[in-house]
Amino acid sequence: MMTFATTDLCDAYEGKVRIAAPIFRSFGGKPSFHGRIATLKLFEDNGLVRQTLDTPGDGRVLVVDGGGSLRCALLGDQLAALAVANGWAGVVVWGCIRDSAAIAGMELGVFALAPHPQKTVKKNLGDAEIAVTFAGIDFVPGEWLYADADGLIVSTQPLHG
Repeated sequence: MMTFATTDLCDAYEGKVRIAAPIFRSFGGKPSFHGRIATLKLFEDNGLVRQTLDTPGDGRVLVVDGGGSLRCALLGDQLAALAVANGWAGVVVWGCIRDSAAIAGMELGVFALAPHPQKTVKKNLGDAEIAVTFAGIDFVPGEWLYADADGLIVSTQPLHG
C-alpha cells in the first residue's frame, strides 16, 4: 500500500494536479485512500451505486455526483460493506451518506458532504463512467484520485510520494 500525503503530492506535482475545494468530510475507517476513478452521475437515487459497488473494485475509487443534494443519503453501511467486500478503495459522494458510525469502522475511504438519515429511491436512474464536475474540478473515469485529511486531488497519471 502506497503511503502518501496530498500536501507532498501537491508540492511535487505543482500545476499537474487538480485540487478539490475543501467541501468534504471524511467518514470512512481509512483516513487516506487513492485509486483510479470510476464515476456515477445521479440524483437522490442510489440504485446505480449498489450495482456499481457490487462489481470488482480493483482498488478503484467510486466518485458519485449526487448533485450536492442534502435531502437523502446515497451511501449507507450495507453499500459500504459491499464496497469493502469487492475491493473498492473508497467512495467520494457529492451528497450525503448514512450509517456514519458503522462506516467509520470499515476499511474504506469515504468522503461526503454530510450525514443524513433518509434513504433514497431506487429507480436505477443515472449515468456511469462519464466525466463529472463538482468541488471546482473535473473527475474523469480512469484518472487517479488521492484523498487524506488535508484534501482531495486528481491527476491524469499515478503519482508517487
